[in-house]
Amino acid sequence: MTEATANELDERVLGRRWTVRLDAAGRGSAAVRVSCSRPTCAEQRLPSTAAGRAAAVAHLKAHLKAAPAPRADAYCACRSDSCRTHIRPDEREGRGQPWRCGGAVVLAVVADREGRWWQALECCSRCAAAMPAARVVATAQPAPGPVAAAERPPAAPTGTPGSPTAPPPRPVRGTCRAPLRARAAPPPQKKIAQRVIPHDLHPTSLRDELVELGDLFRAYQQRPEPDLALLADLHERKARAFGSWADVTCDGALRWEARRAEQAAAAIRLQHLQRTGGVPAGDGPAVARLLTAPAQWEHARSVLAYAADHSPLPGAEARLLVLMLTLRTAHTGTGNVVGQDLTSLGLSDPEDLVAQLAACGWLALPGTPGDLLASRPESPTPITVPSLVPPEDGAGPFTFGRKMRPRLSGWAQKVVGDKKLRKAKAAAGTRLLALALATRTDASGRLGPDEQGVALTALTALVPVGSAELPSLVDQLTGADWLTEAALTDSHLAGQLSERVLPFTCPLP
Repeated sequence: MTEATANELDERVLGRRWTVRLDAAGRGSAAVRVSCSRPTCAEQRLPSTAAGRAAAVAHLKAHLKAAPAPRADAYCACRSDSCRTHIRPDEREGRGQPWRCGGAVVLAVVADREGRWWQALECCSRCAAAMPAARVVATAQPAPGPVAAAERPPAAPTGTPGSPTAPPPRPVRGTCRAPLRARAAPPPQKKIAQRVIPHDLHPTSLRDELVELGDLFRAYQQRPEPDLALLADLHERKARAFGSWADVTCDGALRWEARRAEQAAAAIRLQHLQRTGGVPAGDGPAVARLLTAPAQWEHARSVLAYAADHSPLPGAEARLLVLMLTLRTAHTGTGNVVGQDLTSLGLSDPEDLVAQLAACGWLALPGTPGDLLASRPESPTPITVPSLVPPEDGAGPFTFGRKMRPRLSGWAQKVVGDKKLRKAKAAAGTRLLALALATRTDASGRLGPDEQGVALTALTALVPVGSAELPSLVDQLTGADWLTEAALTDSHLAGQLSERVLPFTCPLP
């Protein structure tokens, strides 16, 4: 590209861009604020994150509805954001082509995966395709240019020689006149999952597979009735195709999409088996679980892993107490607790444990540990876990929402407070093991993936006991009708959870 052409591109009008953000309104509060980068938009304050997201999306949609169509002569608004299709000024030397934009100008919407900001911008279609999760909402009409004029049919030759309407003179022999050729129209864009499939993607078989998958997903959306088995097959094909696409382009976002498709395929397949009354390992009945969706099962596993990694005190009793208090305060770092919540855990000295957690700074109380244990449901004690309070400019360690927290907490409370475990006066290690095993089964209740059992290293990471103590904990669960067919080896624990506790399980993908 010549210097004159580069200067001409620099003189094009910069594309429009505006951003809608969602931020916490203040520390220790569930309220949020919605702000827009356009100076005429006033800030909004909402009582919850869910209400804030709804208001932010509605605000952006209003802008998109009122905004004029994208301008064909606009240059990419993303050129100042280190867009992967642009070359920085310090990299232009030694390169023959300083720009790599292409295609029609579009109005695209890009959203943060964690739901914290939404941005609309004018850019070229190639830049839009290079942005992960970008969605094109409008495309500019091509501007008329010299090519369009060249495509007009010539007027009939009339008039006298030399007049404007006279036919052109015949070329002198020995000279050559090349005919004007119209610029070939670009091939139509093909998309899958809001991503444009490059027309020059190689190998061709990969591009054909992506195009076919995009058509199949769009056809599935038009079906009058869902077919979960078919949808799971489509997601499995998408995972393989996006994995190959990522290998070809070295795009990490495509790799992430491939993993999401794998998870979606497994979740849909399991949902299909539950709806039809089948299970992967046999012909048992469908289970009505307390946590009903694969995403909820993953959240349960994430909280168990977080408590294992961030418990400030050693021992199974401290781990169990940290886990239950984490579930009570996971969303905002604050929550309400009554004495019965702690005394029902079977701890040997709950007041001393609470005092130790408060002394090391992990837990903040408005009064004494004794006041907490004496509190009743009509006057619960507010507690704070400082490490779980989200920072003003970010989110906490968990990705689930405000409504999911009590569901997870209720699930864990029912597991550790199981009637037969309470009658057996099960120790904290036994109750932790019950929680760990509930998240390490297949859909039929067999321990471990493919009935291979659970590795002892994974169990001892969640349950802080020595390998010599595990046999007694397994015996307690067997006696409480929690575990059957238990087989403990040097490396794995195999077995089957009893039918009565299957509603507590969170099957592995």
